[in-house]
Amino acid sequence: MASPLPPSRSPRRRNLLSGALFGIGVAAFVDEVVFHQLLQWHHFYDRSTTAAGLFSDGLFHAFGWFAVVAGLFLFADLRRWHEVILQPWAGGVLLGAGAFQLYDGTVQHKLMGLHQIRYEVDLLVYDTVWNAVAVLLMLSGAVLLWRTRAAVPPAADARTDA
Repeated sequence: MASPLPPSRSPRRRNLLSGALFGIGVAAFVDEVVFHQLLQWHHFYDRSTTAAGLFSDGLFHAFGWFAVVAGLFLFADLRRWHEVILQPWAGGVLLGAGAFQLYDGTVQHKLMGLHQIRYEVDLLVYDTVWNAVAVLLMLSGAVLLWRTRAAVPPAADARTDA
């Protein structure tokens, strides 16, 4: 038995939100694993002891996973209602990852001074590459969203309560 969705539900917006949360979480995970753990270039908070830095890394890692889980819960709900539209979802992933990285590179690195990408090196190259990659991710996501702006769920007429 088909059940109409409440008028407040927007599949496109929900795909974008799910993708953005997933992208934020994945970007945080990659940052944590690559730059904090493998390369050991910095901690989330480098203005105190190593123990405080490691504790802040744990909180940062948890935040990333909470974002991934929230994005996947929304994705599961989209699947339940047959509302998954992969292109806007992928655009959201790129936008979320890029926005997170740009926020990290500008607010956390420069404005708040929580940490730098690396220490004891010329930061200009690192900051430029970091923020350029963020902008490229965001532009890619925006282009994908713009190109698929008229996309609708593939099975919009097959929604059920199951």
